[in-house]
Amino acid sequence: MDEQQSKGPSFAGWLGSMWLYTILRFGLFLVLWGVIVLAGLHGFAGAFVAVLLSIPLSYVLLSVPRARFAANLEQRVNAHRDNRADLDQKLAGEDDID
Repeated sequence: MDEQQSKGPSFAGWLGSMWLYTILRFGLFLVLWGVIVLAGLHGFAGAFVAVLLSIPLSYVLLSVPRARFAANLEQRVNAHRDNRADLDQKLAGEDDID
């Protein structure tokens, strides 16, 4: 398990957290749109109001999945930077030998 963590986060874990957050955002929008349509506001106006309401609600209600996605993304970026620094160091070491 430590070997897996030392290599950095998996692509599947990062992609899964991204899709989960995206699906939850769309789900929240669709639920709000459905409630607004049931309240009597149809068409583009109802969708627009649903978008306006879903933005702040998703910020509050979906903070945990968003934080998980951001943490996974940050881990992937840091792992990429570390791998790049290791590669740069190895390549610089080979130039010193010649």
